[in-house]
Amino acid sequence: MTIRRLRTLAIIAAGVAAGLVAITAHAAITEILGVGTMAHSDVFGGPAQMTMRRLTFTAGEVLGWHYHPGLGAYTVVARGRLIVEDGCGGEQLFTAGQAFLEHPNRVHRGKNPDQGPTETLQTFVVPAGIPISVSTEQLCGAPAEVQECMGTGWMKFTHPRRFRSQGDCVFHVAAPGAH
Repeated sequence: MTIRRLRTLAIIAAGVAAGLVAITAHAAITEILGVGTMAHSDVFGGPAQMTMRRLTFTAGEVLGWHYHPGLGAYTVVARGRLIVEDGCGGEQLFTAGQAFLEHPNRVHRGKNPDQGPTETLQTFVVPAGIPISVSTEQLCGAPAEVQECMGTGWMKFTHPRRFRSQGDCVFHVAAPGAH
């Protein structure tokens, strides 16, 4: 082989290797425990779907960025530890026996910091026909509390959209569904 051909093959191999490293594999196991329909939800002004699931993360696994429509995700850590990384920055650690709300439309991802599996149990309530989880890129938002909009806080949000002003951000939080 010529040096030129060897160099070309080396460049191709390096590109393939870089591409493989860039692929994020998620091995989390989702088990749907139950799905039910509510004929009418006052929250959504129509039918709603409730889903319960068990999500098991492998050791060291990091999920992709996502958010939960509807009422968010009511989550219990059943086994292990879970780090929730917020799309706006910051992380929070939850341990077995702790429960928390993954705020509606708030971009985040889960991480298992342990050598063994982490298991969560979750309940979702969404308008009928809406998915329980939506994959996305890392974005900041949606704001969960009016306090996050104060000062220049409103400027950091990129999901579900950029806000025009502090008042626009506050209205988004205070009047959900009105926009």
